[in-house]
Amino acid sequence: MRALFLSTPLESHLYPMVPLAWALRAAGHEVVVGTTGPALSVAGAGLDVIDIDPGGRRPSVADLNATRPDLVSKCATKVADGRPLLVEATRAYASDMIAAARLWGPDLVVHSQLQGGGPLAAAAVGVPAVEHATSLLRTDDFYELLPELLPEVFAAHGLDGLPERRGWIDVAPPSMAARRPGTWSMRYVPYNGGGRLPADLASRPEGRRVAVTVGTGVMAPNAERLLTRVLGVAERTDAEFVLLLGAGADAGGRLGDPPPNVRAVREWVPLRALLETCDGLVHHGGAGSTLAALDAGVPQVVIPSGAPNYIQAACVRDRGVGLVADLGDLDAALVDRALTDIRVRAAVRAVRAEMTALPSPADTVAWLTDLAARGSRAWRTR
Repeated sequence: MRALFLSTPLESHLYPMVPLAWALRAAGHEVVVGTTGPALSVAGAGLDVIDIDPGGRRPSVADLNATRPDLVSKCATKVADGRPLLVEATRAYASDMIAAARLWGPDLVVHSQLQGGGPLAAAAVGVPAVEHATSLLRTDDFYELLPELLPEVFAAHGLDGLPERRGWIDVAPPSMAARRPGTWSMRYVPYNGGGRLPADLASRPEGRRVAVTVGTGVMAPNAERLLTRVLGVAERTDAEFVLLLGAGADAGGRLGDPPPNVRAVREWVPLRALLETCDGLVHHGGAGSTLAALDAGVPQVVIPSGAPNYIQAACVRDRGVGLVADLGDLDAALVDRALTDIRVRAAVRAVRAEMTALPSPADTVAWLTDLAARGSRAWRTR
């Protein structure tokens, strides 16, 4: 089987799909990834990559965030709030994704969550499309609305609708997110791009350790403010704080002179590996941070920043696996409560067990090959 993975050009959208791509390759299938921009770094995972926009002609998600404020919701509480931006991201890459599919001729298209170019590419070559969820978000009716939202794209490529066969892979714990009929549940296997874990962070300290992530400047616009607040919290907390500084964070070196129990790490460190030695995670609500904490079985404190992160923060709060607060309410008492609350810790253990019991990416390969085989038979008999 030939599987084409298509992704919005953000590492956070593509990296969670890497373990499934590995599983398909290990089972003897051909896999190619189509993306562009920062997500091209996925080649470092040993995958073959087609750059779908080598000239950089399309506006990136960062460009859309910076130049089209009319598209960007500051605080989304449902996927529909972000629909204008999602539609533009589909419009930007759909034609290039369709061209990649026609060039490579896959038997199956696996695409990133809420990227409409994936099912359009599958429809163009007559194969099934599978959405690979990468977060706790739900796609609702986004794909079903695409023909009326982007009629010019459908017309330009001679498409009269979505693929006849579609599937959904969900990596969210079932108790934290509703599933549409026909969804395949798969265990979330973190992939952070690889990196060196310093020896002194590879084992647990004598006391407590708290990791802090702030995301990128695109998706978490309040990164610097969150870091500044964390420094104040650390002064009043009996724990070591490890700050993982992302793009745009502390850009001008404005951390100043941090407390002695704060370590700022500027090199790339694999978050999931670090969390093995931590008692909790403070973060901005990003999908990777949220799912990594759930998989590691550590409580989390979520200070949502960036439109979609409020939805994920609500899932954390409702399931009881962490605490959620506004930036102004982040204090030492909140962090200490997250680390010690027996109800939070019990919920964290339950969700981790739930995730561990889900089918692995290797277990998912047979489901995908069956879907592709049935889809190709249907296509050949037209």
